[in-house]
Amino acid sequence: MALFIFVHREVGDCEISVNVGGLKRKLGRHLLARYPETRLARLLSCRSTKSVLDLCDDYDASKREFYFDRNPALFPYVLNFYHTGRLHVMGELCVFSFSQEIEYWGINDLFIDSCCGSAYRGRKAGQGASGMGDGDMDDCDDTVSEQGSNTSSLDELLAFYRDASKYEERFLGGCRRQIWLMLENPGYNVASRVYSALSILGVVGSIANVCLNSMPEFQLAKGEARGGDDPRFEIVEHFCIAWFTLELLVRLWVSPGFLSFFRLPLNLIDLLSISPFYLTLLVKMAVENTPALTNLGRAVQVLRLMRIFRVLKLARHSTGLRSLGATLKHSYREVGLLLLYLSVGVSVFSALAYTVEKEENPGLSTIPTSWWWATVSMTTVGYGDVVPASVGGKLTASACILAGILVVVLPITLIFNKFSHFYRRQRKLEDAVRSCQFEQGLTAVPVLNLRDYYADRMKSLMASLSDVSRGASSDSGDDSLQ
Repeated sequence: MALFIFVHREVGDCEISVNVGGLKRKLGRHLLARYPETRLARLLSCRSTKSVLDLCDDYDASKREFYFDRNPALFPYVLNFYHTGRLHVMGELCVFSFSQEIEYWGINDLFIDSCCGSAYRGRKAGQGASGMGDGDMDDCDDTVSEQGSNTSSLDELLAFYRDASKYEERFLGGCRRQIWLMLENPGYNVASRVYSALSILGVVGSIANVCLNSMPEFQLAKGEARGGDDPRFEIVEHFCIAWFTLELLVRLWVSPGFLSFFRLPLNLIDLLSISPFYLTLLVKMAVENTPALTNLGRAVQVLRLMRIFRVLKLARHSTGLRSLGATLKHSYREVGLLLLYLSVGVSVFSALAYTVEKEENPGLSTIPTSWWWATVSMTTVGYGDVVPASVGGKLTASACILAGILVVVLPITLIFNKFSHFYRRQRKLEDAVRSCQFEQGLTAVPVLNLRDYYADRMKSLMASLSDVSRGASSDSGDDSLQ
């Protein structure tokens, strides 16, 4: 019990003694309290022997010393973090061992200083900057992209804290902030997990209702009063619409800003998911009051089909779907390159198939009709509705399929690498948001060195300018050789 009296006594200069693999150091209580989510700071809140042993390997109550069976050579980096608020990584360290070490101590790698951050993440991804020559432009582009993404992560984290700080002077600000955190961050607490499960159940139930309602086994005869719609499905539809509408209104009420609310793509998806239902009601009312507008009834069928887009609401509760959206947003060049390759291949092989098969195969009698066959073959779908009959046509088809495999695989690899990167980044942001506590109000701003933040942006800019100048010098060198 003496140990816990020591840990919890309110003395400004009390210290905790730690022994990490034989390396003994003392850390002040006020120093640890600056980073409450770290392992050493969590020792201050331990109330039992079991909770202490969950955080350390052993302790000596008489010496007031905690023992950790960790690498003592890496612990000075942890000590430096507590004193400066930043992590530095030496070039000779193994980045994977360092990453595991700071993860053990509860330190996020977002605290790595700008002077070491880009090299650390590049080495961790297997794309270290050491040995990069003039021909390694792709590695340089990846490093610049990593720096820009890291800066974007800081932007999102700062935007989150700015939004959270807007509730301080609002009516019921604390309550509205907790509801906002629960709705916008699945997994933030138990209530948010329950809400997320109910929301997913509502989306899945709505999609299942739309699919089952299209089956003839569940449709009523035309002579019945409901005109083909089963009333049971209508009840489920109205319940789901009521849930989605209430969800949207609550999000709007607790949002940090009215205009910023409608700038978020996920909120626009929520609005579009319920708009077909209300537009359908307006169209039906207009048709009943004005018989001349009976042709508008066809628009109702189109609006009813739009309900299937509610499946996009799952992106709010899925890290993978949000990462996929970010990947497509930042991979427009790769997607454009993929479409360009496919367009060129389709044009070439459709002309070849037309030349070889135009007299023997009616499905390849023109170049435009051959486009369908070439598209299906290059994407390796192979419906089999149009097949070449001659030997020359079969050879052309073989070349088309092999070229399609190469054309699709090359850009897909780049897109997959970006997806992996954005997925890891999204998970880190979610973990950082979930670790924030606002029960006592926003009393502290996250530790962030504005000089380092500005340095991150300037290094990305300088790296981009270096690439441009390197490309210009390369072009001028080629011209001089010619």
